[in-house]
Amino acid sequence: MRRIISTASTLLVTVFFLLPVAPAQQAAVPAISLEIPRPPELQRDVDFWIRVYSEITTLQGFMHDERNLAVVYEIVDLTAAGPSGSAMRRQRISQARERWNSALDEAAKALEHSDLTQASADARRVIELWGSEATPARLRAARDEVRFQLGQADRFRAGIVRSGTWESHIASTFSRLGLPPELAALPHVESSFTPTAYSKVGASGLWQFMRSTGRLYMRVDDIVDERLDPFRSTEAAARLLLNNYRLLGSWPLAITAYNHGPAGMRRARETMGTDDFAIIARRYQSRSFGFASRNFFPSFLAALTIDQNATRYFPGLVRAPEMSFHEVEMPGYAATSQLERTLGVPMAQLRELNPALRPPVWSGSRFVPRGYRLRLPAEQKMTTVEFIQRVGANQLFVAQVGPRTHRVKRGETLRQIARKYGYNVNRVAELNGLSTSAKLRRGRTLQLPDERPATLADRAARSPPPSPSVSTDSSL
Repeated sequence: MRRIISTASTLLVTVFFLLPVAPAQQAAVPAISLEIPRPPELQRDVDFWIRVYSEITTLQGFMHDERNLAVVYEIVDLTAAGPSGSAMRRQRISQARERWNSALDEAAKALEHSDLTQASADARRVIELWGSEATPARLRAARDEVRFQLGQADRFRAGIVRSGTWESHIASTFSRLGLPPELAALPHVESSFTPTAYSKVGASGLWQFMRSTGRLYMRVDDIVDERLDPFRSTEAAARLLLNNYRLLGSWPLAITAYNHGPAGMRRARETMGTDDFAIIARRYQSRSFGFASRNFFPSFLAALTIDQNATRYFPGLVRAPEMSFHEVEMPGYAATSQLERTLGVPMAQLRELNPALRPPVWSGSRFVPRGYRLRLPAEQKMTTVEFIQRVGANQLFVAQVGPRTHRVKRGETLRQIARKYGYNVNRVAELNGLSTSAKLRRGRTLQLPDERPATLADRAARSPPPSPSVSTDSSL
């Protein structure tokens, strides 16, 4: 992170002096704040997440209060409780929760009778943890707030190591947009810098974009999913964060909007009548603004704190080296098998360098699309002309290859299906032994013509030769 900040600062100065000066009559665009505030009111929450990220691993967890994160009842050991999601692990967590629910009840009764002489060690611990807030009413309310948080120290450490692979690109991307370099710590919270991460709700990649949001900033379809590309998704995340900031006007709100959505945060701000995130986090009530949303900004501050002092929390840690590669924009569509053969790059290495390409591309049923920035090993530097010469103009196509089959959906006709893929309806009907007016059963699989589009060589052959130049030399 310190390397990111240093690189970003240099780039910011460069960008500043290269920016054109706005005309006097043109309204100035509000400056983007480069300061990420750290509200002291949130420090107890930040400290809790620092402990989660650096003190306990995924074989442990905190049983804690959901609202007052300074109240941690115990560290639950899950070492012998089976894998994540197992019945044994769920039972162990449930038992711990019941233990502290009972302790809260007992502590509340003891306070009501002003008699702690018979109170158990757990009840006395509850009263000590709550301090001046330990009233019978508050402790009984806390029964509904007992929550389990799994530790993350092992994942976080691995994430810091992985972050070195992309930190230079993140720094330059954020600096180009004038964003605070500290935002580069956000993937620690989102994915632990795991580019293949998937969430239960469908978020994907290093920056955990949902499919719908991702499509606003990058290509997301069945051929290319740039959410899975750390470089392209970083560029998309930078634009999304910038848009959040321009809409909401503060980094705590803009960062929380990354999790809760900009419309949700604008609603929270308007409801509470303040931009103060600490007030919103403590007092805003909404069914959608739950534990994860309230804690997204504090957990980010905790991740940033650890990242900036990585060896203090994880002695001996060394970040991975920066990834080096060469990119060439695809001048046409091509099969990965052809790229492997002609460029001499093993398929496994091509897949590692180009994680955005989806399974149909690697299976050969789809081509690598034209315009895609193909990533190659750093030593494979070449111009577009050299790329065409290596791959072969007769193996670079002018259009995407179509699918070989189609599964019929409700209400589809043969003409609609043929039109969808650009085939003649008679050809599709003949291939499947049908009449062009045949009614199709939903779920039926139709065979489609295995026809490849024209190549760059075909197109060049059909192009008329250039007209002879006419000399304008007056001496002739």
